[in-house]
Amino acid sequence: MNDNEKIEFDPERWGLPINFVESLGKDLYDIWERFRDCFSTLTNNKGENALTYLQGILLMEKGRNYVNISRKVESPDSDGQNLQNFMSDSPWKGNAVFDQIQHEVKEDMRLQGGILTLDESGERRYGDKSAGMGRQYLGVIGKVDMGQVGVYLGYYAADVWTMVDGELFFPEKWFDENHKQNFKSLHIPEDLKFRTKPKIGLELLDKAIANKLPFQCLTCDDLYGRGHNFRKEVDERNITYVADVPWDLTAYIEKPETGIPERKGGKGRKPTRWKVLNDAKRTNPRQIAQTLNLTPVEVRDCERGKLIYECGMARVWTITSTGKIRQETLFVRREANGKMTYSLSNAPKETSIEILAQWRSGRYFAERIFQDSKSELGMDEFEAQKYRAWIHHTALDALALWFIAQTKLNWKEKHPRDPKLNEQLGIQKLPDLSAANVRLLLQTVMPLEKLSLEQAINLVVKHLVNRSKVKKSKSKSTKKRKKAPD
Repeated sequence: MNDNEKIEFDPERWGLPINFVESLGKDLYDIWERFRDCFSTLTNNKGENALTYLQGILLMEKGRNYVNISRKVESPDSDGQNLQNFMSDSPWKGNAVFDQIQHEVKEDMRLQGGILTLDESGERRYGDKSAGMGRQYLGVIGKVDMGQVGVYLGYYAADVWTMVDGELFFPEKWFDENHKQNFKSLHIPEDLKFRTKPKIGLELLDKAIANKLPFQCLTCDDLYGRGHNFRKEVDERNITYVADVPWDLTAYIEKPETGIPERKGGKGRKPTRWKVLNDAKRTNPRQIAQTLNLTPVEVRDCERGKLIYECGMARVWTITSTGKIRQETLFVRREANGKMTYSLSNAPKETSIEILAQWRSGRYFAERIFQDSKSELGMDEFEAQKYRAWIHHTALDALALWFIAQTKLNWKEKHPRDPKLNEQLGIQKLPDLSAANVRLLLQTVMPLEKLSLEQAINLVVKHLVNRSKVKKSKSKSTKKRKKAPD
């Protein structure tokens, strides 16, 4: 290694002194202590199990299930039963974890004025007995299949992102009499009613508003943005949005007039549905975009340099399902692959294209939340049969993301990097810590249990004994059935 490489690889210049790494274990313990009351029930507090689960999903790289987590974190002899009971059956409130995360985001002055993201994510699952299971669109595979889908709120500010709420979506079939018989055994609230994903999104948004989450804008994909009434509902909450919409959404360049037309000639049934009464012509975002001169807009700095998109905007009119006329801003962006994306916003008409471009870019961090949750924290590995288990796992996944976000914030604040590294390495923005980086550092101060040769042999013997007992039990049952009279 030459002298220049030694300088580049100097940990002190990268803001990674030993004392920072040594404090990570205590930082994780501290965040667990702050949230410990969230895991209380009327009879006890099993917060220790929450710490075990957090350590498991943060420290392990694969195979994150109850048995493996218990053996790696607690003891090689553990069977994971206590952890499974805590996650699947204990009645602690997962929503309390989300409320506490939102409270801490609100109190952190570094995270004021962030972007709130609303999105859904699903995983393919097998069988049809798990809560919320059904044939539905799964973005992860790009088609309809059997799976579970959740609706999530994310938060982005100061180059960090975290999940701040989540709810499981139940297809409408779950509210027929056959499925309702399973509500109690799957810990599904008996008073739960069918809600569309946009309806769930509005409920999550209302919680964030009540908790005074300090966001300046809501972004969402076209599953939510396509609904005129959804955008109207958000607008009535005095929330600024940038909502993606499909290319063929009906819009108007000139203001339409709506109303119930008069009956012509006094014959036939009297009209009861509203219509556009003037000559305003229907159009759509794609047709409008073809009339715009797109201009390059700098969105933010990234590791590859300035992130720039060609963007355009126009004022348009839209109509809700009840005939209410609304004026919005159509924002158009050409992606790196040439594809056009379209969004509608209720931002004031004087809002600059640069601000709209920055808000729209918040959609990227919804994907980063899912990417970290799945690839780094094992959200896609976990298969929840019970509703309570799904909520508990999602809440602890969110808490792990919040720990990573706080680690990154504290690192940048307390251990700034040498600004000369940018020039030396020839890049405008130095890379931030990743979730994988945090795991690697955390593993050094909170090492997982490692089996000795003797422990491995004892576990195998225990497994063989248990299999023998099961085999013996099945044999007895078979003999009893053969001896039973016809």
